[in-house]
Amino acid sequence: MLALLRLSQVIDFLNERLGRIANWLVLFACLISAGNAMSRYAFDLSSNAWLEVQWYMFALIVMLGASYTLQRNEHVRVDILFLNLSPRGQLWIDILGAILFLLPACFILGWLSWPFFYQSYQVGEWSGNAGGLIRWPIKFVLPLGFALLALQGISELIKRIGALNGYVAVGARYERPTQ
Repeated sequence: MLALLRLSQVIDFLNERLGRIANWLVLFACLISAGNAMSRYAFDLSSNAWLEVQWYMFALIVMLGASYTLQRNEHVRVDILFLNLSPRGQLWIDILGAILFLLPACFILGWLSWPFFYQSYQVGEWSGNAGGLIRWPIKFVLPLGFALLALQGISELIKRIGALNGYVAVGARYERPTQ
């Protein structure tokens, strides 16, 4: 179990670093969006490449941020039962959710997104827009993101099983969002 917990720490470290990159990409996407709008309206200059860079950043934010969000226990959950359960019951809900839903969904979506990327890579796909960007690198973000989310799901599963057996305390506590 200790080796698995060490693996969990490595996965957590990786996804934490990628999550920080996703956080910075939010700022960069806003700056590029503002700069692009300013250049378009103030100077009558526009570039499809800058628009596509924004889209690419958004894809990176979502796909890199998903595993980071899961690690921080800030993902959306249906809390009708969860908040009324004991801490041990909550661990079981997380374990069953990971095994029955999260990991199979990541596997299926990663599997289905791979040919989408690979076909684009084989033909060296570029944007159809004038001045657009190469497409296959951003299409690779789909299977990569689902693989990272699955890895984080495995990490969370390891931590929950470790917590049930008394090896570790799971620090992340879910709180109902304030609305």
